[in-house]
Amino acid sequence: MEHLNPQALSFVQDYMERHADDLKELQAWGKPYFDMMDDILTQNNIPKQLKYLAVIESNLKSSAVSWVGAVGPWQFMPGTATTMGLRVGRGVDERRDYLKSTKAASKYLNYLYDIYEDWLLVVAAYNCGPGRVNSAIAKAGSSDFWKLQYHLPAESRNHVKKFIATHYIMEGEGVLLRYPSSRL
Repeated sequence: MEHLNPQALSFVQDYMERHADDLKELQAWGKPYFDMMDDILTQNNIPKQLKYLAVIESNLKSSAVSWVGAVGPWQFMPGTATTMGLRVGRGVDERRDYLKSTKAASKYLNYLYDIYEDWLLVVAAYNCGPGRVNSAIAKAGSSDFWKLQYHLPAESRNHVKKFIATHYIMEGEGVLLRYPSSRL
């Protein structure tokens, strides 16, 4: 755990205690989905670790529906889904399709990365939208997640920390958790 940002350490420790067993089980049944996601993310110059965003968004379930109407493993709202090329309507909802929604998520992640050039800010914006992240940057006078985090909604701040913790659990404790501002 010595590689974790000190501001995430207690959150990650607590998260691991509560969720490590469930996430390890998910890792086993989700392997075919993770393999597919790895391929698509790599083809789109996105770090493979971003697949864990689908874990914290939906527990990797295509049937997931949030209270605000986000659907599928990547939890797309209808407007964002259609903007990213997914069909959403009566009788068809491609947000539930693992392959199609992962391709759409790759488009959206690249769109956000082009704005922020920082993967932690991308994860935050994926949760609360670019407008709120832009506002947090302006209020904090910084584009460093750790400096602007308290200008974000608590849910978004914790979303980033859940992403870090999930990555830490899934990849193993020896993995250095750094999210460079450049593409891998």
